[in-house]
Amino acid sequence: MKFPVISVRLFDQLTVPLRRRRVNLSTRLRARTATLNKALQYKRAWQRKLNLYSSAGNQKIPLNPYNPINRGSTNYYTFTAQQKFEVIMEEIVAAVSRLFKAFKQPGEDRIEKLPQSGSDRIYFRIYAGDETFIATFNLNIRENETFIYFSDHFKNARLPMPEIFAVNDEKTIYLQEDLGTGSLLDKLEEHGHNDYTFNLYRQTLQELAKVQILGDRGLDYNQCLTAKEFGKQAIMSDLLYFKYYFLDTLKTPYDKQALLDDFEKLSNYLNNSSTKFFLFRDFQSRNVIVHEDKVKFIDYQGGMKGALQYDVASLLWQAKANLSEEWKDKLLNGYIDEVELLLNTQVNREMFLSQYNGFVLIRLLQVLGAYGFRGLFERKAHFLTSIPLALRNLKFFIENKQIGIVTTEFDKILNLVASEEIIGRFETVKANENTPLVVKICSFSYKKDAPVDDTENGGGFVFDMRGILNPGRFAEYKYLTGRDKEVKDFLEQRTKITDFLNSVFDMVDIAVEDYIKRGFSSLMVSFGCTGGQHRSVYAADALCRHLKNKFGVKTQVCHMVQDPKNWVNVPEAVKETIEIKNSTRV
Repeated sequence: MKFPVISVRLFDQLTVPLRRRRVNLSTRLRARTATLNKALQYKRAWQRKLNLYSSAGNQKIPLNPYNPINRGSTNYYTFTAQQKFEVIMEEIVAAVSRLFKAFKQPGEDRIEKLPQSGSDRIYFRIYAGDETFIATFNLNIRENETFIYFSDHFKNARLPMPEIFAVNDEKTIYLQEDLGTGSLLDKLEEHGHNDYTFNLYRQTLQELAKVQILGDRGLDYNQCLTAKEFGKQAIMSDLLYFKYYFLDTLKTPYDKQALLDDFEKLSNYLNNSSTKFFLFRDFQSRNVIVHEDKVKFIDYQGGMKGALQYDVASLLWQAKANLSEEWKDKLLNGYIDEVELLLNTQVNREMFLSQYNGFVLIRLLQVLGAYGFRGLFERKAHFLTSIPLALRNLKFFIENKQIGIVTTEFDKILNLVASEEIIGRFETVKANENTPLVVKICSFSYKKDAPVDDTENGGGFVFDMRGILNPGRFAEYKYLTGRDKEVKDFLEQRTKITDFLNSVFDMVDIAVEDYIKRGFSSLMVSFGCTGGQHRSVYAADALCRHLKNKFGVKTQVCHMVQDPKNWVNVPEAVKETIEIKNSTRV
Protein backbone atom coordinates (compact mmCIF):
# COMPACT_ATOMS: atom_id res chain seq x y z
CA MET A 1 0.00 0.00 0.00
CA LYS A 2 1.24 3.51 -0.80
CA PHE A 3 0.74 6.51 1.45
CA PRO A 4 0.85 10.31 1.06
CA VAL A 5 4.00 12.25 1.92
CA ILE A 6 3.99 14.33 5.10
CA SER A 7 6.15 17.37 5.77
CA VAL A 8 9.11 17.26 8.15
CA ARG A 9 7.58 19.98 10.34
CA LEU A 10 4.32 18.09 10.78
CA PHE A 11 6.21 14.83 11.41
CA ASP A 12 8.21 16.52 14.15
CA GLN A 13 5.08 17.93 15.79
CA LEU A 14 3.54 14.48 15.91
CA THR A 15 6.60 12.53 17.08
CA VAL A 16 8.12 14.82 19.72
CA PRO A 17 5.59 13.81 22.45
CA LEU A 18 6.06 10.17 21.52
CA ARG A 19 9.87 10.42 21.78
CA ARG A 20 9.71 12.24 25.10
CA ARG A 21 7.40 9.62 26.56
CA ARG A 22 9.67 6.80 25.42
CA VAL A 23 12.82 8.46 26.78
CA ASN A 24 11.26 8.95 30.21
CA LEU A 25 9.83 5.47 30.59
CA SER A 26 12.92 3.75 31.95
CA THR A 27 16.70 3.65 31.93
CA ARG A 28 16.51 0.85 29.38
CA LEU A 29 14.58 3.05 26.95
CA ARG A 30 17.02 5.93 27.51
CA ALA A 31 19.72 3.66 26.17
CA ARG A 32 17.79 3.46 22.95
CA THR A 33 17.78 7.23 22.46
CA ALA A 34 20.86 7.14 20.25
CA THR A 35 19.26 4.49 18.06
CA LEU A 36 16.08 6.52 17.81
CA ASN A 37 17.94 9.71 16.88
CA LYS A 38 19.90 7.87 14.24
CA ALA A 39 16.73 6.40 12.80
CA LEU A 40 15.17 9.86 12.59
CA GLN A 41 17.94 10.89 10.21
CA TYR A 42 16.21 8.69 7.68
CA LYS A 43 12.93 10.62 7.88
CA ARG A 44 13.35 12.23 4.49
CA ALA A 45 14.23 8.95 2.82
CA TRP A 46 11.16 7.38 4.39
CA GLN A 47 8.97 10.24 3.23
CA ARG A 48 10.20 9.89 -0.33
CA LYS A 49 9.17 6.25 -0.24
CA LEU A 50 5.61 7.17 0.69
CA ASN A 51 3.65 7.82 -2.46
CA LEU A 52 1.83 11.14 -2.51
CA TYR A 53 -0.39 10.23 -5.39
CA SER A 54 -2.20 7.13 -4.12
CA SER A 55 -4.53 6.21 -1.27
CA ALA A 56 -7.06 8.96 -1.97
CA GLY A 57 -9.15 9.27 1.15
CA ASN A 58 -6.64 7.32 3.30
CA GLN A 59 -6.15 9.43 6.41
CA LYS A 60 -3.83 7.09 8.39
CA ILE A 61 -0.03 7.14 8.11
CA PRO A 62 2.08 4.37 9.73
CA LEU A 63 4.78 5.04 12.32
CA ASN A 64 8.27 5.51 10.93
CA PRO A 65 9.39 2.02 9.88
CA TYR A 66 13.05 3.14 10.07
CA ASN A 67 12.65 3.50 13.84
CA PRO A 68 13.63 0.13 15.44
CA ILE A 69 11.10 0.64 18.22
CA ASN A 70 8.30 0.70 15.64
CA ARG A 71 9.17 -2.55 13.90
CA GLY A 72 6.12 -4.74 13.71
CA SER A 73 3.94 -1.96 15.09
CA THR A 74 0.42 -1.56 13.74
CA ASN A 75 0.01 1.92 15.27
CA TYR A 76 -0.82 4.91 13.10
CA TYR A 77 -0.71 8.65 13.20
CA THR A 78 -4.26 9.70 12.34
CA PHE A 79 -4.83 12.85 10.30
CA THR A 80 -8.01 14.72 9.59
CA ALA A 81 -8.99 15.38 5.98
CA GLN A 82 -8.10 19.04 6.55
CA GLN A 83 -4.59 18.18 7.78
CA LYS A 84 -4.07 15.80 4.90
CA PHE A 85 -5.12 18.44 2.38
CA GLU A 86 -2.72 20.98 3.91
CA VAL A 87 0.18 18.53 3.84
CA ILE A 88 -0.45 17.46 0.26
CA MET A 89 -0.78 21.05 -1.00
CA GLU A 90 2.47 21.99 0.75
CA GLU A 91 4.23 19.10 -0.94
CA ILE A 92 2.81 19.99 -4.35
CA VAL A 93 3.99 23.60 -4.05
CA ALA A 94 7.41 22.39 -2.89
CA ALA A 95 7.63 20.03 -5.87
CA VAL A 96 6.69 22.87 -8.25
CA SER A 97 9.42 25.01 -6.66
CA ARG A 98 12.02 22.26 -7.08
CA LEU A 99 11.17 21.78 -10.75
CA PHE A 100 11.30 25.51 -11.41
CA LYS A 101 14.68 25.91 -9.69
CA ALA A 102 16.06 23.08 -11.82
CA PHE A 103 14.77 24.94 -14.89
CA LYS A 104 15.72 28.49 -13.94
CA GLN A 105 18.09 29.76 -11.25
CA PRO A 106 17.90 31.27 -8.68
CA GLY A 107 14.27 30.15 -8.57
CA GLU A 108 10.93 31.81 -8.07
CA ASP A 109 9.97 34.93 -6.14
CA ARG A 110 6.58 33.46 -5.32
CA ILE A 111 4.11 30.80 -6.42
CA GLU A 112 0.41 31.61 -6.65
CA LYS A 113 -2.29 28.94 -6.92
CA LEU A 114 -4.85 29.80 -9.58
CA PRO A 115 -8.60 29.25 -9.11
CA GLN A 116 -9.72 25.67 -9.69
CA SER A 117 -11.53 25.02 -12.96
CA GLY A 118 -13.87 22.17 -13.85
CA SER A 119 -11.02 19.65 -14.12
CA ASP A 120 -8.88 18.05 -11.40
CA ARG A 121 -5.75 19.82 -12.68
CA ILE A 122 -4.19 22.37 -10.32
CA TYR A 123 -2.59 25.43 -11.90
CA PHE A 124 0.00 27.79 -10.42
CA ARG A 125 1.42 31.07 -11.67
CA ILE A 126 5.13 31.39 -10.91
CA TYR A 127 6.67 34.85 -10.56
CA ALA A 128 10.42 35.19 -11.20
CA GLY A 129 11.66 38.74 -11.65
CA ASP A 130 9.83 40.29 -14.59
CA GLU A 131 8.79 36.90 -15.97
CA THR A 132 5.86 34.63 -15.20
CA PHE A 133 5.30 30.95 -15.93
CA ILE A 134 2.46 28.47 -15.51
CA ALA A 135 2.93 25.21 -13.60
CA THR A 136 0.38 22.41 -13.87
CA PHE A 137 -0.04 19.58 -11.37
CA ASN A 138 -2.07 16.62 -12.59
CA LEU A 139 -2.15 13.01 -11.40
CA ASN A 140 -3.47 11.86 -14.78
CA ILE A 141 -0.09 11.12 -16.34
CA ARG A 142 -1.57 9.94 -19.62
CA GLU A 143 -3.37 13.28 -19.99
CA ASN A 144 -0.12 15.13 -19.25
CA GLU A 145 1.76 13.12 -21.85
CA THR A 146 -0.88 13.91 -24.46
CA PHE A 147 -0.85 17.64 -23.71
CA ILE A 148 2.95 17.81 -23.77
CA TYR A 149 3.13 15.91 -27.08
CA PHE A 150 0.46 18.09 -28.70
CA SER A 151 2.14 21.27 -27.41
CA ASP A 152 5.55 20.30 -28.79
CA HIS A 153 4.01 19.30 -32.14
CA PHE A 154 2.04 22.53 -32.52
CA LYS A 155 4.94 24.71 -31.36
CA ASN A 156 7.20 23.12 -33.97
CA ALA A 157 4.54 23.93 -36.57
CA ARG A 158 4.58 27.57 -35.34
CA LEU A 159 0.98 27.45 -34.24
CA PRO A 160 -0.41 29.59 -31.37
CA MET A 161 0.05 27.21 -28.43
CA PRO A 162 2.20 27.48 -25.27
CA GLU A 163 5.73 26.12 -25.12
CA ILE A 164 6.55 23.40 -22.58
CA PHE A 165 9.75 24.24 -20.67
CA ALA A 166 10.20 21.43 -18.16
CA VAL A 167 8.57 18.23 -16.87
CA ASN A 168 9.34 16.41 -13.61
CA ASP A 169 10.48 12.79 -13.60
CA GLU A 170 7.09 11.50 -12.45
CA LYS A 171 5.36 13.47 -15.27
CA THR A 172 2.89 14.90 -12.76
CA ILE A 173 4.12 18.51 -13.02
CA TYR A 174 5.11 20.54 -16.05
CA LEU A 175 6.09 24.16 -16.65
CA GLN A 176 4.70 26.02 -19.62
CA GLU A 177 4.68 29.44 -21.19
CA ASP A 178 2.36 31.95 -19.56
CA LEU A 179 0.22 33.27 -22.41
CA GLY A 180 -1.52 35.90 -20.29
CA THR A 181 -4.56 36.35 -18.08
CA GLY A 182 -7.25 37.70 -20.42
CA SER A 183 -9.48 35.31 -22.36
CA LEU A 184 -11.63 36.01 -25.39
CA LEU A 185 -14.67 35.81 -23.13
CA ASP A 186 -13.10 38.41 -20.83
CA LYS A 187 -12.65 40.74 -23.80
CA LEU A 188 -16.25 40.18 -24.85
CA GLU A 189 -17.52 40.98 -21.36
CA GLU A 190 -15.26 44.03 -21.14
CA HIS A 191 -15.92 45.57 -24.56
CA GLY A 192 -19.29 44.12 -25.52
CA HIS A 193 -20.36 43.07 -29.01
CA ASN A 194 -18.46 45.69 -31.01
CA ASP A 195 -16.05 45.75 -33.96
CA TYR A 196 -13.05 45.08 -31.73
CA THR A 197 -14.42 41.83 -30.31
CA PHE A 198 -15.82 40.79 -33.71
CA ASN A 199 -12.30 41.06 -35.18
CA LEU A 200 -10.93 39.01 -32.28
CA TYR A 201 -13.48 36.28 -33.05
CA ARG A 202 -12.60 36.44 -36.74
CA GLN A 203 -8.88 36.14 -35.91
CA THR A 204 -9.67 33.24 -33.57
CA LEU A 205 -11.43 31.30 -36.33
CA GLN A 206 -8.64 32.00 -38.81
CA GLU A 207 -6.07 30.63 -36.35
CA LEU A 208 -8.37 27.71 -35.53
CA ALA A 209 -8.48 26.70 -39.20
CA LYS A 210 -4.66 26.75 -39.32
CA VAL A 211 -4.35 24.60 -36.18
CA GLN A 212 -6.93 22.13 -37.45
CA ILE A 213 -5.45 21.74 -40.95
CA LEU A 214 -1.74 22.51 -40.54
CA GLY A 215 -1.61 20.90 -37.10
CA ASP A 216 -3.07 17.70 -38.58
CA ARG A 217 0.01 17.20 -40.73
CA GLY A 218 2.35 14.69 -39.15
CA LEU A 219 0.35 14.45 -35.92
CA ASP A 220 0.48 11.00 -34.31
CA TYR A 221 -3.12 10.36 -33.26
CA ASN A 222 -1.96 7.33 -31.25
CA GLN A 223 -0.99 9.92 -28.64
CA CYS A 224 -4.65 10.95 -28.11
CA LEU A 225 -5.96 10.73 -24.59
CA THR A 226 -9.11 8.75 -25.39
CA ALA A 227 -10.27 7.88 -28.90
CA LYS A 228 -8.15 8.65 -31.94
CA GLU A 229 -11.13 9.99 -33.85
CA PHE A 230 -14.35 11.81 -33.06
CA GLY A 231 -16.43 9.27 -34.96
CA LYS A 232 -19.67 7.43 -34.37
CA GLN A 233 -18.72 6.09 -30.93
CA ALA A 234 -17.59 9.50 -29.68
CA ILE A 235 -20.78 11.14 -30.96
CA MET A 236 -22.85 8.46 -29.23
CA SER A 237 -20.83 9.05 -26.07
CA ASP A 238 -21.75 12.77 -26.09
CA LEU A 239 -25.42 11.95 -26.62
CA LEU A 240 -25.42 9.39 -23.79
CA TYR A 241 -23.58 11.87 -21.57
CA PHE A 242 -26.54 14.21 -22.06
CA LYS A 243 -29.01 11.38 -21.46
CA TYR A 244 -27.54 10.07 -18.21
CA TYR A 245 -26.39 13.30 -16.54
CA PHE A 246 -29.15 15.66 -17.61
CA LEU A 247 -32.17 14.11 -19.28
CA ASP A 248 -32.60 11.28 -16.77
CA THR A 249 -32.34 13.68 -13.81
CA LEU A 250 -35.59 15.32 -15.00
CA LYS A 251 -37.49 12.13 -14.05
CA THR A 252 -39.63 12.40 -17.17
CA PRO A 253 -40.83 9.22 -18.96
CA TYR A 254 -39.83 8.64 -22.59
CA ASP A 255 -39.31 5.79 -25.06
CA LYS A 256 -35.72 4.83 -24.30
CA GLN A 257 -35.28 2.43 -27.19
CA ALA A 258 -36.72 4.86 -29.74
CA LEU A 259 -34.39 7.57 -28.44
CA LEU A 260 -31.36 5.28 -28.72
CA ASP A 261 -32.38 4.44 -32.30
CA ASP A 262 -32.48 8.15 -33.11
CA PHE A 263 -29.06 8.62 -31.48
CA GLU A 264 -27.76 5.87 -33.76
CA LYS A 265 -29.24 7.54 -36.83
CA LEU A 266 -27.77 10.96 -35.99
CA SER A 267 -24.35 9.45 -35.20
CA ASN A 268 -24.22 7.69 -38.58
CA TYR A 269 -25.20 10.90 -40.38
CA LEU A 270 -22.53 13.06 -38.74
CA ASN A 271 -19.84 10.40 -39.00
CA ASN A 272 -19.92 10.70 -42.80
CA SER A 273 -18.14 14.08 -42.76
CA SER A 274 -15.42 14.28 -45.41
CA THR A 275 -13.55 17.13 -43.69
CA LYS A 276 -11.74 15.48 -40.78
CA PHE A 277 -8.66 17.12 -39.32
CA PHE A 278 -7.49 18.01 -35.79
CA LEU A 279 -10.40 18.63 -33.40
CA PHE A 280 -9.92 20.46 -30.07
CA ARG A 281 -13.02 18.95 -28.45
CA ASP A 282 -13.51 21.89 -26.05
CA PHE A 283 -12.96 25.00 -28.16
CA GLN A 284 -14.63 27.82 -26.25
CA SER A 285 -13.84 31.48 -25.60
CA ARG A 286 -12.37 30.74 -22.15
CA ASN A 287 -9.68 28.64 -23.82
CA VAL A 288 -8.64 31.45 -26.15
CA ILE A 289 -6.09 33.78 -24.52
CA VAL A 290 -5.78 37.32 -25.87
CA HIS A 291 -2.51 39.16 -25.33
CA GLU A 292 -1.69 42.38 -27.16
CA ASP A 293 -4.66 41.70 -29.45
CA LYS A 294 -3.21 38.36 -30.59
CA VAL A 295 -4.95 35.06 -29.81
CA LYS A 296 -3.42 31.82 -28.53
CA PHE A 297 -5.03 28.56 -27.46
CA ILE A 298 -4.95 26.39 -24.33
CA ASP A 299 -6.68 23.24 -22.99
CA TYR A 300 -6.49 20.97 -26.03
CA GLN A 301 -5.41 17.72 -24.34
CA GLY A 302 -8.74 16.15 -25.30
CA GLY A 303 -8.02 16.64 -29.01
CA MET A 304 -8.46 13.97 -31.68
CA LYS A 305 -9.21 13.68 -35.38
CA GLY A 306 -12.66 14.90 -36.31
CA ALA A 307 -14.95 17.09 -38.36
CA LEU A 308 -13.98 20.75 -38.80
CA GLN A 309 -17.50 21.89 -37.89
CA TYR A 310 -17.44 20.72 -34.27
CA ASP A 311 -14.95 23.29 -32.92
CA VAL A 312 -16.59 26.12 -34.84
CA ALA A 313 -19.96 25.13 -33.37
CA SER A 314 -18.42 25.04 -29.88
CA LEU A 315 -17.14 28.60 -30.18
CA LEU A 316 -20.02 30.32 -31.97
CA TRP A 317 -22.80 28.67 -29.95
CA GLN A 318 -21.29 29.15 -26.49
CA ALA A 319 -24.28 30.22 -24.41
CA LYS A 320 -22.43 32.74 -22.26
CA ALA A 321 -21.05 34.58 -25.31
CA ASN A 322 -24.59 35.04 -26.68
CA LEU A 323 -23.44 35.93 -30.20
CA SER A 324 -26.06 37.30 -32.58
CA GLU A 325 -27.21 35.35 -35.62
CA GLU A 326 -25.61 38.01 -37.84
CA TRP A 327 -22.25 37.51 -36.15
CA LYS A 328 -22.51 33.73 -36.30
CA ASP A 329 -23.29 33.75 -40.03
CA LYS A 330 -20.51 36.21 -40.92
CA LEU A 331 -17.93 34.44 -38.80
CA LEU A 332 -18.89 31.00 -40.12
CA ASN A 333 -18.63 32.12 -43.73
CA GLY A 334 -15.26 33.77 -43.04
CA TYR A 335 -14.06 30.54 -41.47
CA ILE A 336 -15.10 28.49 -44.51
CA ASP A 337 -13.22 30.98 -46.74
CA GLU A 338 -10.07 30.40 -44.65
CA VAL A 339 -10.49 26.61 -44.86
CA GLU A 340 -10.76 26.81 -48.66
CA LEU A 341 -7.54 28.87 -48.81
CA LEU A 342 -5.66 26.37 -46.66
CA LEU A 343 -7.00 23.32 -48.54
CA ASN A 344 -6.71 25.07 -51.91
CA THR A 345 -10.09 23.66 -52.90
CA GLN A 346 -13.77 24.58 -52.69
CA VAL A 347 -15.92 23.22 -49.88
CA ASN A 348 -19.44 21.87 -50.53
CA ARG A 349 -21.10 24.57 -48.43
CA GLU A 350 -24.58 23.06 -48.45
CA MET A 351 -23.35 19.77 -47.01
CA PHE A 352 -20.92 21.57 -44.69
CA LEU A 353 -23.69 23.74 -43.22
CA SER A 354 -26.13 20.83 -42.87
CA GLN A 355 -23.63 18.80 -40.86
CA TYR A 356 -22.55 21.93 -39.01
CA ASN A 357 -26.08 22.23 -37.56
CA GLY A 358 -25.89 18.62 -36.45
CA PHE A 359 -22.61 19.28 -34.64
CA VAL A 360 -24.10 22.41 -33.06
CA LEU A 361 -26.82 20.20 -31.57
CA ILE A 362 -24.29 17.60 -30.38
CA ARG A 363 -22.21 20.31 -28.72
CA LEU A 364 -25.22 21.91 -27.02
CA LEU A 365 -26.26 18.55 -25.58
CA GLN A 366 -22.71 17.66 -24.52
CA VAL A 367 -22.50 20.96 -22.62
CA LEU A 368 -25.80 20.22 -20.86
CA GLY A 369 -24.45 16.82 -19.87
CA ALA A 370 -21.31 18.45 -18.48
CA TYR A 371 -23.31 21.05 -16.55
CA GLY A 372 -25.54 18.29 -15.20
CA PHE A 373 -22.57 16.21 -14.06
CA ARG A 374 -20.63 19.10 -12.50
CA GLY A 375 -23.67 20.87 -11.09
CA LEU A 376 -26.25 18.20 -10.22
CA PHE A 377 -23.87 15.41 -9.23
CA GLU A 378 -20.72 17.20 -8.02
CA ARG A 379 -22.75 20.12 -6.58
CA LYS A 380 -20.58 22.87 -8.07
CA ALA A 381 -22.77 25.95 -7.89
CA HIS A 382 -21.44 27.92 -10.88
CA PHE A 383 -22.28 25.04 -13.23
CA LEU A 384 -25.88 25.01 -11.99
CA THR A 385 -26.25 28.70 -12.78
CA SER A 386 -25.14 28.03 -16.38
CA ILE A 387 -27.90 25.50 -17.09
CA PRO A 388 -30.68 28.04 -17.88
CA LEU A 389 -28.45 29.81 -20.43
CA ALA A 390 -27.62 26.49 -22.10
CA LEU A 391 -31.32 25.50 -22.21
CA ARG A 392 -32.34 28.80 -23.82
CA ASN A 393 -29.53 28.36 -26.33
CA LEU A 394 -30.93 24.91 -27.17
CA LYS A 395 -34.48 26.32 -27.37
CA PHE A 396 -33.41 28.92 -29.94
CA PHE A 397 -31.61 26.25 -31.98
CA ILE A 398 -34.52 23.81 -32.25
CA GLU A 399 -36.90 26.65 -33.15
CA ASN A 400 -34.68 28.04 -35.91
CA LYS A 401 -32.38 25.32 -37.27
CA GLN A 402 -32.68 21.97 -39.05
CA ILE A 403 -30.23 19.05 -39.04
CA GLY A 404 -31.37 17.36 -42.25
CA ILE A 405 -32.66 14.01 -40.90
CA VAL A 406 -35.86 12.85 -39.18
CA THR A 407 -35.55 11.82 -35.50
CA THR A 408 -39.10 11.63 -34.11
CA GLU A 409 -38.48 10.61 -30.49
CA PHE A 410 -35.38 12.77 -30.25
CA ASP A 411 -37.38 15.79 -31.43
CA LYS A 412 -39.97 15.16 -28.70
CA ILE A 413 -37.23 15.02 -26.07
CA LEU A 414 -35.61 18.23 -27.32
CA ASN A 415 -38.89 20.11 -27.19
CA LEU A 416 -39.51 18.81 -23.67
CA VAL A 417 -36.05 19.71 -22.38
CA ALA A 418 -36.21 23.22 -23.87
CA SER A 419 -39.73 23.90 -22.56
CA GLU A 420 -40.36 26.84 -20.25
CA GLU A 421 -41.41 24.43 -17.49
CA ILE A 422 -38.01 22.69 -17.49
CA ILE A 423 -36.05 25.93 -17.88
CA GLY A 424 -37.98 27.34 -14.93
CA ARG A 425 -36.70 24.53 -12.70
CA PHE A 426 -33.16 25.83 -13.09
CA GLU A 427 -33.61 29.56 -13.33
CA THR A 428 -32.61 31.43 -10.22
CA VAL A 429 -34.96 33.97 -8.72
CA LYS A 430 -33.47 37.44 -9.21
CA ALA A 431 -33.89 40.41 -6.92
CA ASN A 432 -34.74 43.82 -8.34
CA GLU A 433 -34.76 47.35 -6.98
CA ASN A 434 -38.15 46.71 -5.36
CA THR A 435 -37.09 43.51 -3.59
CA PRO A 436 -37.14 44.24 0.16
CA LEU A 437 -34.65 41.57 1.18
CA VAL A 438 -31.32 42.71 2.64
CA VAL A 439 -28.80 40.05 3.64
CA LYS A 440 -26.57 41.15 6.50
CA ILE A 441 -23.25 39.30 6.55
CA CYS A 442 -20.92 39.55 9.55
CA SER A 443 -17.51 38.30 10.63
CA PHE A 444 -16.75 38.06 14.33
CA SER A 445 -14.39 36.62 16.95
CA TYR A 446 -15.46 33.83 19.30
CA LYS A 447 -13.36 35.59 21.96
CA LYS A 448 -15.89 38.42 21.87
CA ASP A 449 -19.65 38.72 21.54
CA ALA A 450 -21.31 37.14 18.52
CA PRO A 451 -23.48 39.41 16.35
CA VAL A 452 -27.13 39.62 17.26
CA ASP A 453 -29.97 39.85 14.76
CA ASP A 454 -32.16 42.57 16.23
CA THR A 455 -34.84 42.39 13.53
CA GLU A 456 -38.36 41.26 14.39
CA ASN A 457 -37.90 37.60 13.42
CA GLY A 458 -34.22 37.11 14.32
CA GLY A 459 -32.52 33.83 13.42
CA GLY A 460 -30.29 33.29 10.40
CA PHE A 461 -27.06 31.31 10.02
CA VAL A 462 -23.87 31.18 12.10
CA PHE A 463 -20.89 29.28 10.65
CA ASP A 464 -17.86 28.28 12.73
CA MET A 465 -14.67 28.71 10.67
CA ARG A 466 -12.33 27.29 13.31
CA GLY A 467 -12.13 23.94 11.49
CA ILE A 468 -10.10 25.71 8.80
CA LEU A 469 -6.36 26.11 9.45
CA ASN A 470 -5.72 29.56 10.96
CA PRO A 471 -3.29 31.76 8.99
CA GLY A 472 -2.77 33.76 12.19
CA ARG A 473 -0.68 30.90 13.56
CA PHE A 474 2.06 31.83 11.09
CA ALA A 475 4.20 34.90 11.69
CA GLU A 476 4.02 36.22 8.14
CA TYR A 477 0.20 36.49 8.27
CA LYS A 478 -0.18 37.57 11.90
CA TYR A 479 -0.92 41.23 11.16
CA LEU A 480 -2.74 40.71 7.84
CA THR A 481 -6.47 40.06 7.30
CA GLY A 482 -8.70 37.95 5.09
CA ARG A 483 -8.69 40.76 2.54
CA ASP A 484 -4.94 40.60 1.94
CA LYS A 485 -3.78 38.63 -1.06
CA GLU A 486 -1.23 36.63 0.93
CA VAL A 487 -3.94 35.38 3.29
CA LYS A 488 -6.32 34.60 0.42
CA ASP A 489 -3.59 32.55 -1.28
CA PHE A 490 -2.91 30.70 1.98
CA LEU A 491 -6.56 29.83 2.52
CA GLU A 492 -7.15 28.78 -1.10
CA GLN A 493 -3.93 26.79 -1.45
CA ARG A 494 -3.45 25.21 1.96
CA THR A 495 -6.97 24.70 3.30
CA LYS A 496 -10.33 23.34 2.15
CA ILE A 497 -12.09 26.67 2.51
CA THR A 498 -13.49 26.43 -1.03
CA ASP A 499 -15.28 23.17 -0.20
CA PHE A 500 -16.48 24.66 3.08
CA LEU A 501 -17.93 27.73 1.36
CA ASN A 502 -19.58 25.70 -1.41
CA SER A 503 -21.55 23.91 1.30
CA VAL A 504 -22.39 27.25 2.91
CA PHE A 505 -23.59 28.62 -0.44
CA ASP A 506 -25.87 25.60 -0.93
CA MET A 507 -27.63 26.23 2.39
CA VAL A 508 -27.81 30.00 2.24
CA ASP A 509 -29.03 29.95 -1.40
CA ILE A 510 -32.12 27.98 -0.39
CA ALA A 511 -33.05 30.59 2.20
CA VAL A 512 -32.31 33.59 -0.03
CA GLU A 513 -34.36 32.22 -2.92
CA ASP A 514 -37.28 31.48 -0.60
CA TYR A 515 -37.05 34.88 1.13
CA ILE A 516 -37.09 36.72 -2.22
CA LYS A 517 -40.18 34.81 -3.35
CA ARG A 518 -42.01 35.43 -0.06
CA GLY A 519 -41.09 39.08 0.21
CA PHE A 520 -39.10 38.81 3.44
CA SER A 521 -36.92 41.78 4.29
CA SER A 522 -34.03 40.44 6.37
CA LEU A 523 -31.61 37.53 6.63
CA MET A 524 -28.45 37.43 8.72
CA VAL A 525 -25.41 35.22 8.09
CA SER A 526 -22.40 35.28 10.41
CA PHE A 527 -18.95 33.71 10.23
CA GLY A 528 -16.87 33.30 13.38
CA CYS A 529 -13.23 32.39 13.89
CA THR A 530 -10.70 32.78 16.72
CA GLY A 531 -9.77 36.41 16.14
CA GLY A 532 -12.26 37.66 13.56
CA GLN A 533 -9.35 38.65 11.36
CA HIS A 534 -8.56 36.04 8.68
CA ARG A 535 -10.95 33.15 7.99
CA SER A 536 -14.23 34.80 8.94
CA VAL A 537 -13.36 37.97 7.00
CA TYR A 538 -12.54 35.96 3.88
CA ALA A 539 -15.76 33.92 4.16
CA ALA A 540 -18.01 36.94 4.73
CA ASP A 541 -16.63 38.77 1.69
CA ALA A 542 -16.90 35.60 -0.43
CA LEU A 543 -20.56 35.08 0.46
CA CYS A 544 -21.32 38.72 -0.33
CA ARG A 545 -19.85 38.35 -3.83
CA HIS A 546 -21.69 35.07 -4.39
CA LEU A 547 -25.12 36.44 -3.45
CA LYS A 548 -24.69 39.58 -5.55
CA ASN A 549 -23.63 37.56 -8.61
CA LYS A 550 -26.29 34.89 -8.29
CA PHE A 551 -29.33 36.77 -6.98
CA GLY A 552 -28.51 40.46 -7.36
CA VAL A 553 -29.73 40.86 -3.79
CA LYS A 554 -28.83 43.81 -1.53
CA THR A 555 -26.20 43.02 1.09
CA GLN A 556 -24.66 44.69 4.14
CA VAL A 557 -21.25 43.49 5.30
CA CYS A 558 -20.15 44.02 8.89
CA HIS A 559 -16.73 42.98 10.17
CA MET A 560 -17.21 43.30 13.93
CA VAL A 561 -13.52 43.10 14.85
CA GLN A 562 -11.87 44.77 11.88
CA ASP A 563 -14.20 47.72 11.23
CA PRO A 564 -13.71 49.34 14.69
CA LYS A 565 -9.92 48.83 14.37
CA ASN A 566 -9.92 50.44 10.92
CA TRP A 567 -8.29 47.19 9.72
CA VAL A 568 -5.06 47.93 11.63
CA ASN A 569 -3.80 44.82 13.45
CA VAL A 570 -0.22 45.75 14.36
CA PRO A 571 0.13 46.20 18.17
CA GLU A 572 1.36 49.58 19.37
CA ALA A 573 4.58 48.12 20.76
CA VAL A 574 5.37 46.53 17.41
CA LYS A 575 4.53 49.75 15.55
CA GLU A 576 6.89 51.71 17.84
CA THR A 577 9.68 49.19 17.18
CA ILE A 578 9.15 49.50 13.43
CA GLU A 579 9.15 53.29 13.63
CA ILE A 580 12.40 53.27 15.64
CA LYS A 581 14.06 50.93 13.12
CA ASN A 582 12.95 53.12 10.21
CA SER A 583 14.17 56.32 11.88
CA THR A 584 17.53 54.66 12.64
CA ARG A 585 17.97 53.76 8.98
CA VAL A 586 17.37 57.37 7.98
